[in-house]
Amino acid sequence: MTSTQTTRPFRVLQLTDPHLMASEDGALLGVNTRDSLDAVIDEVLKTHGQPDLILATGDLAQDGSEEAYRVLGDRLQAFSCDSAWIAGNHDHVATLARVAKEHGADRRHIIQGGWQFILLDSSVPENVHGELAEPELEFLASTLEQHPDLPALVTLHHHPVDISADWMADIGLRNRDAFWQIIDRFPQVRIVLWGHIHQVYEQQRKGAQLLATPSTCIQFTSGAQDFSVESRAPGYRWFELQASGNFTTEVRRALDFEFELDQNSSGY
Repeated sequence: MTSTQTTRPFRVLQLTDPHLMASEDGALLGVNTRDSLDAVIDEVLKTHGQPDLILATGDLAQDGSEEAYRVLGDRLQAFSCDSAWIAGNHDHVATLARVAKEHGADRRHIIQGGWQFILLDSSVPENVHGELAEPELEFLASTLEQHPDLPALVTLHHHPVDISADWMADIGLRNRDAFWQIIDRFPQVRIVLWGHIHQVYEQQRKGAQLLATPSTCIQFTSGAQDFSVESRAPGYRWFELQASGNFTTEVRRALDFEFELDQNSSGY
């Protein structure tokens, strides 16, 4: 551990659901996803400065294209730290993995800043819902068993709990019981973090903080019965982690970003 890490918290940035595309003018419901990501990155640098680690938690590309992942890698050059990328339902897993490896962003278990970060692939090819295959569950359990004294942040793309938006009930993590059976065995898990729902979620569960984060592009309406988006600014989540296991977190939005959202769409 470096001296800087003993005198200040370890800083982690979560960016999620950028939905980048091969086309430079690629837009999601009227929002240019490259421009919105740029606005979020500018807000990070203005408000918080440089993180120590970036977690990019899925739906990195809308079209699964190699160019989209290369754009992400290029944009993240604004930061001087490492990043780690995981897949969401819109991603092409093999293409993401290939480009992530080029950027050193393919690590699944990171020990840094007195914490451990465990990154899971909950994507299911050709499906919107998520599932953790048996090797993913085994990886989660064995990794936590090997490091019982390190506070842990576990992240995946799909939500492992029910949320207030009814239309998302069937597109979360399908085998959540198996996931929680493992998490509940390990009190060192302090944070379970995800994307996918394009909105803020914060709850407690048996000593773990459960957190979701706004997208860097469009936002889904909280509590909606049917698919609905709301004209809220793109955002990110920031963590400051202490080696003791204590932490603070906040969501910030790029409020200066101007966009015209298509709120009449029935999907994306």
